[in-house]
This record gives sequence, C-alpha cells and structure tokens, in this order.
Amino acid sequence: ACVRRNSNRAAISHLHRQLYGRLYPVLLVNTDGSTIRLRYREPKRILMLPLDSSTLPEAERKARLRRHFPSKPKAKEEETFEGIDLDTYKKFWKK
Repeated sequence: ACVRRNSNRAAISHLHRQLYGRLYPVLLVNTDGSTIRLRYREPKRILMLPLDSSTLPEAERKARLRRHFPSKPKAKEEETFEGIDLDTYKKFWKK
C-alpha cells in the first residue's frame, strides 16, 4: 500500500498527532453564557465548560435529567379483529 508522507496527508483525514507544536485560538464558553478567547493546545473552535447541576434549582435539574434520559416508549396495544364484519370485505378476496 502506498502511504503519503507529505502535507496533503492531513487534507484527507484528521491529523495523526498526539502533541501539537503550537497553541491555537479557542473560544471558551462558561456556564453562564459568557465567552473568553484563549489559546489551547488542540485545534478546536469552541470549548464548553460543564454545568454544575448541584447549583441548579430542583425543578430545573429534574427537567434537564428528563431531557437527557428520556423515558422508554410505552408498548402499543395490538389491534384485534373481533369488531370487524368480514362480509363487507368479501368482494376483495380472490375466489
């Protein structure tokens, strides 16, 4: 297999590096919505700090948990053919 070891290699897929040699400008978003521009070791556009759920009111924390972990869908009841008159559909059957 032919492996390219030049500058076009990064254009095909992501960079295959463990450490980056420089710092990159990144936008840091705090939990209150304020933003800060800083220099980060990986090339990213936005970093978001996680929200501390212990500081939220009880109602909002439960609402966030419900959105994050939705309930399982309820099983639907199967249709029964007890109330259907089959003589009305006789014309559609093949003889």
